[in-house]
Amino acid sequence: MSKLIGAALPNIPWQDCPPGCREPVWRYSGNPIIQRDAIPTSNSIFNSAVAPFRGGFAGIFRCDSRAVEMNIHAGFSEDGLRWKISPQAIRFQGGGEAARYEYRYDPRVCRLEGRYYISWCNGYHGPTIGLGYTEDFQAFHQLENTFLPYNRNGVLFPRKIGGRYAMLSRPSDGGHTPFGDIFYSESPDLTYWGRHRFVKGTVPGNASAWQSLKVGPGPVPIETDLGWLLLYHGVINTCNGFVYRVGGALLDRDEPWKVLARSRFYLLGPQEPYECVGDVPNVTFPCAALTDAGTGRIAIYYGCADTVTGLAFTTVDRLVNYIQENNLLF
Repeated sequence: MSKLIGAALPNIPWQDCPPGCREPVWRYSGNPIIQRDAIPTSNSIFNSAVAPFRGGFAGIFRCDSRAVEMNIHAGFSEDGLRWKISPQAIRFQGGGEAARYEYRYDPRVCRLEGRYYISWCNGYHGPTIGLGYTEDFQAFHQLENTFLPYNRNGVLFPRKIGGRYAMLSRPSDGGHTPFGDIFYSESPDLTYWGRHRFVKGTVPGNASAWQSLKVGPGPVPIETDLGWLLLYHGVINTCNGFVYRVGGALLDRDEPWKVLARSRFYLLGPQEPYECVGDVPNVTFPCAALTDAGTGRIAIYYGCADTVTGLAFTTVDRLVNYIQENNLLF
């Protein structure tokens, strides 16, 4: 038995597992929960992040416009299923030189020390990791970019580790990166980052081919009594192009660059029409997870075909057991 470390969330969005389902996670029957045209000018809304907020939920959403401009917008929901997203992109205060940007996409939201920190892929002479915070999802403050270009998928840990802030990221290049490994970095102040540690990379050969091209961190790591539960995306290059699936790993609680277990099999992959057909076919891309420590329930928000937003469910026991039983490391 494994246990979630954190707060209870009795109003977590939830749908019971269908009878006979043997998968580690199951999809919400009402998917996609956010359509591509949920705001007037949007071409697509996907790869977004949500968090509990004042009895309901708030989120930061990737909204690509009909000009195919990539930017991030705030939104609110009472139940985590039906969302009202601002048609206006977020305007950050401060930031200085870092406030200059070419694009913003794929945000994450991390509740940390009383603030909601937002990390995203920020275009500053190429992709890097932007960082900012809000206390009310109305006013937003920008901090320094965390790394040099090129980097993507910056994900904060929800508490300090060894007295320092911690982040996972995936160094990359300026294009549609045909490679990528996950690294761990530390900071004393959320400005200066160092002590970079390799966490895990791709799997060569046929041992776990769905993650043979690149891997990158997904939602904010979930703390359990057995370690940090990391949901991530793995990519394979096929004759039909890149295919993105969702994987799971367990990291050491005190030294999260040490991988304790990593599933050989993926947890969720593109199968439904809304995951296979869209602006970028065959993508399931996790960016957020809600947890209820009272029941062990987990709700996973993921982008579908770079077009719409889906929701899936699991429990900490079901997920950890699946990862351990299919551990690629042993």
